[in-house]
Amino acid sequence: MDTTTLSTKPRPTVDAVSRGFWENCRRGILSVQRCDDCGHQHYPGSPVCPNCLSSRQSWAPVSGRGKLVSWVRFHRAYWDSFRAELPYLVCLVRLEEGPLMLSNFAGETPDDPPIGASVKVTFEAVDEALSLPKFRIHA
Repeated sequence: MDTTTLSTKPRPTVDAVSRGFWENCRRGILSVQRCDDCGHQHYPGSPVCPNCLSSRQSWAPVSGRGKLVSWVRFHRAYWDSFRAELPYLVCLVRLEEGPLMLSNFAGETPDDPPIGASVKVTFEAVDEALSLPKFRIHA
């Protein structure tokens, strides 16, 4: 897919909570929010830790490896910019570090991706400011 198509799609809202995640993605690093007080790791980011309610949090790099928990095939484009890709797959991945992450598959994907398959993150550059984490199935 070319960056022209990607640049017409809806963009994530980058705010004070999510900025660290998106900056890491741009550098090719997958990260989850980690509580500086209790160590709980979670995604997506939040203003306070869902475990201890501390507001002291940072974005910690993770391995980018995980297991496919679920997936869905979209046959309807909710935004016109996705119409050319129909049908497309969205995946739910449990990272090795524990948090769940909703994303898309990258590269060739089986017609029926096996639940429990090992996946690894890759990054798709939209432009100089935005890279999206996507997952490839690997052995």
